[in-house]
Amino acid sequence: MHTHSLATYMGCVNRGDWVGVGELMLSSAQKLAAAGADFLICPDNTIHQALPHVEPRSPLPWLHIAAVVAESAVGRGFRRLGLTGTRPLVESEVYTQQLAARGLEYVRPNANERDAINRIIFDELVNGVFTPAAVEYFQRVIERMKGEGCDAVVLGCTEIPLIMNDANSPLPTLDSTRLLALAALRHATETLLPSAR
Repeated sequence: MHTHSLATYMGCVNRGDWVGVGELMLSSAQKLAAAGADFLICPDNTIHQALPHVEPRSPLPWLHIAAVVAESAVGRGFRRLGLTGTRPLVESEVYTQQLAARGLEYVRPNANERDAINRIIFDELVNGVFTPAAVEYFQRVIERMKGEGCDAVVLGCTEIPLIMNDANSPLPTLDSTRLLALAALRHATETLLPSAR
């Protein structure tokens, strides 16, 4: 495992400098390759926007978090997903491309919801602040998405599952971080160590 500080990443993200984000990811990729890793994952949804800059120069292959979520959604029979996450993520094509490639529909938060969710993530969740008001806000957004025909919701941020889960969400949840971790374990044991099956 290797990472640069969140502040370093956010400096690039806030400037819209995805090439700069990619360079940080490549720096980590090179260190992990030198340490003997076989493949790479990134549990941060937002910085997957830089993956197109990273993959052509990466020393190792990556598992794409949105591809993993999309495969899980297909496997569970979902057809239309609500997207939650940081503003940069839900305004990007990180998820929409992967979902559309598998015939899945999606609903993004509206502009006001994007701003509110982004504020909750960065002002509260990242700082370990968990409030009933934040839970209630997510529930309202997810309920609206349910009303628009969504049958599941993507928790597309590492911090969202700190307050939202299947027990309190109006829709079944797809916890991107957990799904990526499970996919990495499967890849390591079934692909790289076939005798472990």
